[in-house]
Amino acid sequence: MNQVIYRERRNTDSMKWDNCGEKFGNEDLLPLWVADMDFAVPECVKDAIKEYADFGVFGYYNTPHAYGDAFIRWEETYHNYHVKREWMRFAPGVVPAVNWLIHILTREQEGVIIMPPVYYPFRDAIVNNNRQVVESPLVRTEKGYVMDYEDFEQKIMEYGPKVFILCSPHNPVGRVWTAGEIQKALDICRKHHVYVISDEIHQDIIMKGYKHVVAATTGKYDDILITLTAATKTFNLAACQNSILIMPDQQMRDKYDRYVNQLRIKGGNAFGYIAVQSAYEKGREWLEEVLGIIESNYRYMKNALQEALPDVWICTLEGTYLMWIDLGRYIKPEDMEHVIQDKCGLAVDYGSWFGEGENAGFIRVNLATRRENIELAAQNIIRALKHVS
Repeated sequence: MNQVIYRERRNTDSMKWDNCGEKFGNEDLLPLWVADMDFAVPECVKDAIKEYADFGVFGYYNTPHAYGDAFIRWEETYHNYHVKREWMRFAPGVVPAVNWLIHILTREQEGVIIMPPVYYPFRDAIVNNNRQVVESPLVRTEKGYVMDYEDFEQKIMEYGPKVFILCSPHNPVGRVWTAGEIQKALDICRKHHVYVISDEIHQDIIMKGYKHVVAATTGKYDDILITLTAATKTFNLAACQNSILIMPDQQMRDKYDRYVNQLRIKGGNAFGYIAVQSAYEKGREWLEEVLGIIESNYRYMKNALQEALPDVWICTLEGTYLMWIDLGRYIKPEDMEHVIQDKCGLAVDYGSWFGEGENAGFIRVNLATRRENIELAAQNIIRALKHVS
């Protein structure tokens, strides 16, 4: 039985569909940029929210005990991570949490190290909070990317960053890091007294043949490591503004609690808690269907582009629903926006947003939409690039 329903989202105040005019100067583009899905949430989520809405009293609300239970069971069942309830803390999103933790763990002008090409709000969080960006770029291989541990340690010794932001799975390149890869990076951080913020929001969007490994399960890193995750990507719940920080270290929790108390943020909204709890309790079958759609869309786009345009390079998708595509053999960096928007009619995330240099020839394409949109995008790229070449 098909549980996943595609929704037409234009004129629904969707950031992805209704902000193309503001962001790209053309409201008629096919939006494949913002990382949310065009699929309705699982029925269990709608039913739970409807039940609460029908109750009709929206007064002050405690964090439900069952919400914590649902998350703890999910992590243990699907990620072999045994989370204790007292480790859990709330934030309205992973990006706000990254910004808060930078405030908590660093002082102005101190460094934060990232591995570009990487999710650009990380850089924004560093710059906007008057910290120093330290970069240790990933190394591109034939099929994907790997960490450069020698460069990573050298940059830490040279610039002395206080925090490393790990993206796992990695956005935009789609790597699902192995336990060994994570351990090497975290051992370097421990050696040089660097805190680690592990963004694992895409932990459930994993392609067949790969396994997400929670960084906290790879060794004894509790005193330096904070895990960030959410049901946001898994179940398309971004509007619910609910994410979870996992902090096994008591001193870390105390610092965090003092900070959020200053902000007077005691927790999230009722609808977010209810949506997340119901999704973790009853949404797995829906997720499995979504994963099949994403993988099918990836295969279609990859095969279509590489068959028609042999010089297109596509990063192997291991996790996330974001496809990292190198069009640099066909489009000059200065022509990228013109070709993609005016010739292809697409709104995408541009590689330059994720770090300068060789990323300028890339685009990031959101695969979490109906097949017809992916087919249209692929054919528009093929038509435009064959003309360019």
